[in-house]
Amino acid sequence: MFIGLLHFHSLLRWVLLILLIVVVIKAIRGRNGGIQFSKGDKKLSLFTMISAHLQLILGGFLYAVSPTVQNAISNMGAAMKDGVARFWAVEHILMMIIAIAFLTIGHIKCKKAKGDEAKFKAQALYFTLGLILILASIPWPFREVGFGRGWF
Repeated sequence: MFIGLLHFHSLLRWVLLILLIVVVIKAIRGRNGGIQFSKGDKKLSLFTMISAHLQLILGGFLYAVSPTVQNAISNMGAAMKDGVARFWAVEHILMMIIAIAFLTIGHIKCKKAKGDEAKFKAQALYFTLGLILILASIPWPFREVGFGRGWF
């Protein structure tokens, strides 16, 4: 079950990244181009939020049952000295929570903003910050923390 949820979490990462990239591009274009904020933009923001929060729920469960995390937590002193263990025990989950907080704040500010330009501006700022944090916190296969994990 753990491996299946881990694969689903990894697969859903791509859905979230695609949605986030589309939202950010549309928001930047809308902020600069005088485009009207449509119902489609509102739905895209909502689907991005749903994907992000689903990722958070799955990630929280995986964090609780992961043997890697449990080993790191059992000896936090040693984990803090080991970059890979520290990443899984602290950095990954903390940065993802902050990123999803940015997405949530951006979604709320977008809903409350008056005018299309203000809506796109809120999305552009907060969703871009969230995207940057997520990209920095993913255990990519070319990083030490993701070595051998593959792209999926």
